[in-house]
Amino acid sequence: MSTTETNGAGQSSVASQVASTNGAKASSAKKGSPVGKAANWADERLGLAGAAKKNLRKVFPDHWSFMLGEIALWSFVVLLITGVFLTLWYRPSMAEVTYTGAYEPMRGLHVSEAFASTVDLSFDVRGGLLMRQMHHWAAMLFIAAMLVHMMRVYFTGAYRKPRELNWVIGVLLLVMGTLEGFTGYSLPDDMLSGTGIRAADGFVKSIPVIGTYASFFLFDGEFPGSAVISRLYTVHVLLLPGLILGLIAAHMLLLVYHKHTQWPGPGRTEQNVVGYPMLPVYAAKAGGFFFIVFGVTALLGGLFTLNPIWAYGPYDPSKVTAGSQPDWYMGWPDGALRIFPGPPLEYSFFGVTLSLNVFIPIILLPTIAILILLALPFVEAWITKDKREHHLLERPRDAPGRTATMVALMTFYGLMWMAGGNDIIAITFDLSINQITYFLRVAVIVGPILAFIITRRWCISLQRKDKEDLLHGYETGIIMRSAQGGFSERHEPLPVGKAYAIAQRDPDRPVELERATDENGVPSPTTRSARLRHRLSAYLHGGGVDTPTRAELEKAHAHAAHEHELEGSGDDRALTARGENTPH
Repeated sequence: MSTTETNGAGQSSVASQVASTNGAKASSAKKGSPVGKAANWADERLGLAGAAKKNLRKVFPDHWSFMLGEIALWSFVVLLITGVFLTLWYRPSMAEVTYTGAYEPMRGLHVSEAFASTVDLSFDVRGGLLMRQMHHWAAMLFIAAMLVHMMRVYFTGAYRKPRELNWVIGVLLLVMGTLEGFTGYSLPDDMLSGTGIRAADGFVKSIPVIGTYASFFLFDGEFPGSAVISRLYTVHVLLLPGLILGLIAAHMLLLVYHKHTQWPGPGRTEQNVVGYPMLPVYAAKAGGFFFIVFGVTALLGGLFTLNPIWAYGPYDPSKVTAGSQPDWYMGWPDGALRIFPGPPLEYSFFGVTLSLNVFIPIILLPTIAILILLALPFVEAWITKDKREHHLLERPRDAPGRTATMVALMTFYGLMWMAGGNDIIAITFDLSINQITYFLRVAVIVGPILAFIITRRWCISLQRKDKEDLLHGYETGIIMRSAQGGFSERHEPLPVGKAYAIAQRDPDRPVELERATDENGVPSPTTRSARLRHRLSAYLHGGGVDTPTRAELEKAHAHAAHEHELEGSGDDRALTARGENTPH
């Protein structure tokens, strides 16, 4: 190693060189383009160059499953763009007017301003119907993408430390998106959305103590009142979008701070990220993906009619639409309400009426489901006592208990969603609605339990198959004949990337229970929580198949090499899976 020694004269020489260099830079900056001057002006005052240089070169891994979150993000951008267009013509008022627009079958009807302006958007504003339908389809896609993205995060263990708070933010985003969809669905004031608002009034009133007060505040009096549309409009375009934007910003900041998770593979560890930089590769891909999402949404809006309010007509509180269904993301609470068993459960005490048939399935059950989702990463960390940071993802089969838990929740959700359309199912397939309801009452209890057991056993079986492939290679379909006339199938080693994914799996180690006695033979107290943790850990994270040890791998590779030597030394040649035989 060499060192450089500098005296005073050398320092002045260096200073003069730096000064001349700075002067050259200043003169070149003065002669630069207006864009360069503006960038230099902003950097001198805000210091953006250093931060931008670091973040624009940030590495992002490349895998198709990471695009699910981007679908949700770009769908929300489409919602903002189309929503701004719609607000220019929509009038959030329940004041009664006479419709005089282009849709002739409704001319002369007395309707609310909200309904009239929505019909005008559909028939009188150029591109209005396309924007309405794009907005509605983007809302459907936004919630669906968030739901699938959340399942991907859970299945792969991406919510573990240090990303628990980002999981909480994701669950809150899903809740906010659902509420945003419901408020937007209610704004046209047509017969279908009015039926939904009428049902929401009953749901709110079922809340003990505060229900009637909340309903009076929402409707400014008795249902339907004269202010609910304007208040839902304020919530829809101001309050909820602001909360969603804030949550998305926090979600993205934590993503950048914690760095992105990645799948196991060669060169990928818990301390690095292998992928492409933000600029230019990832930015170009993300920009192109936005146009794909926008184009698909435009195709859906232009080709598939959604929410034709002119066919439903304006809302009339004295009528109810037959066969009305909420949007899909509100279907599962509606299904819980339809199949909730028992006689009417209404109790009155101290002047308060409890309507449990409505409160339990519509208010209490979704609240419990949201709390369960919020608690999942913290409960798993408590069960496993795992305090490590995790940046490598896990395949669903490598965590049988976790995968089975989410499949059980998905089964419960799907059955409840199915119950929300029990009347449509009965009519379509000519079945008894009572029999469907009785079946679903049992299925929502038995179904998740069976799904958990089957999924867990399935994952463990896949682990066994992976270990077998890692030790002995995968089946090629090539049949070999030895010199002694025996036949065997040739096995080849797994690809390097797949072998890494299997070998890097953490072994399943259930939390051990404290010893019954200490070294002196004195019984050691074991708390109930410790026993519960041990049992949950043994069932959720026990029973899996350990990855092969180095000795097992070396032995298997030596055996495979010996077999290949025998195959190469014989006079016989390979017989392909087609049955072709090479002559001796």
